[in-house]
Amino acid sequence: MGVNEAPTAKGRESAQGLKQASKAEERKVEAEKGSHLKKGAERFDERSRSSDGKGAGAKQR
Repeated sequence: MGVNEAPTAKGRESAQGLKQASKAEERKVEAEKGSHLKKGAERFDERSRSSDGKGAGAKQR
């Protein structure tokens, strides 16, 4: 559910606070890491790799 889709004002306020906190946390992690965190398909591929180094697509072949 998006920030503006929350049914109550308190819910919208809470959602906005969570969104801001997650952005701050992401900036902090990126600063410590020294590079941007991967997003979207890049992140999915990175996270789907197991200890053997194969991605989800390679395992299905």
